[in-house]
Amino acid sequence: MMCAEIAVSATTLTIIFIVLAALVGAFARRVTRDKCLKDFGGYLVTLERTDGRTVWGQVNVENTGLEFVYQQVHKDEDGHDETTYVLYKNEYQNIQALLRFHDQLDEVHQRERQKELDKTYHPPFFRKLKRKIMNLFKTVRDSILEVINLLMAQAKKATAAGTVLTSQDKYVGQMQQQLVGTVGTSYEPLLEKYIGHKVVLEIKRGDRIIEYCGVLKDYTSEFIAVLDVYYRIKHEDEPRKADLIVLRSLGTIRHLGE
Repeated sequence: MMCAEIAVSATTLTIIFIVLAALVGAFARRVTRDKCLKDFGGYLVTLERTDGRTVWGQVNVENTGLEFVYQQVHKDEDGHDETTYVLYKNEYQNIQALLRFHDQLDEVHQRERQKELDKTYHPPFFRKLKRKIMNLFKTVRDSILEVINLLMAQAKKATAAGTVLTSQDKYVGQMQQQLVGTVGTSYEPLLEKYIGHKVVLEIKRGDRIIEYCGVLKDYTSEFIAVLDVYYRIKHEDEPRKADLIVLRSLGTIRHLGE
């Protein structure tokens, strides 16, 4: 009788965890976007790929990737008409840089970008306070997740329901990954003190390291955003002022620049 009850409980818990994992995953995929990428949403942005190809268009940012909407119809080598380019999230490793060149923006977007820069460079007290509060919440969230993991580990060892809980590891882990992934931020104390200041960013380009000076806007677990850099895609090009997003695997904030 007892074994039958445990089996029913295990089946019920499994169904509950599957449903919860699916709901959490669907919600996370629907509403969460990387905050560095989100700032470029609606602007004309140039995608520079690691293979040297470039794509240019108005960017729409989704949780699952980026959509670049061309300003005019483009014909490919086979004569097909193309109006958009989609870069999926699993292809982000192909990004060399995302660039918002200032001379490609209309007057409205230039004013918006300037306001963004004014708020970012040497931010006022209340903006700094808001960021500190958000970082505090992230720290508390991480601590709560650690406590939950410890309690569940102890429950598996010390209670009669330990076997049932162990059987749900897959679904518990899936929900935790979805919840942690929704924040998309990896708190970095060294970078925090540089937010809103001029910095020197090192970017790997093949076997070379190139330095760019600009204002550190923000960072997430995947990206770094720097405003007001001079950038050129090809060596023979003239450097142009742009706002830049680069993968953290390629870009490193190396120096304070002021």
